[in-house]
Amino acid sequence: MTYQIIAHVKNPSQARALVVALRAYGFNPLEQGDGGLPGVPNLFGPEGVPVQVPEAEAGDATVLARDLLKEMTGTDT
Repeated sequence: MTYQIIAHVKNPSQARALVVALRAYGFNPLEQGDGGLPGVPNLFGPEGVPVQVPEAEAGDATVLARDLLKEMTGTDT
């Protein structure tokens, strides 16, 4: 199964909350520890924490993630 990044979240706590919310809506995001090398925590770049879902879910999950992040950050961008 291939995954697609739907968002980069600067705040790791918000990224964890977004993953939980996506799961609650029936999506299957990767946990932040999934997909890395064994024994090595994922290192995040300047874009923030990547949130990934299966390719088949990416379209709908992107729309939901964008709206949830707006609510979390309190911005209307």
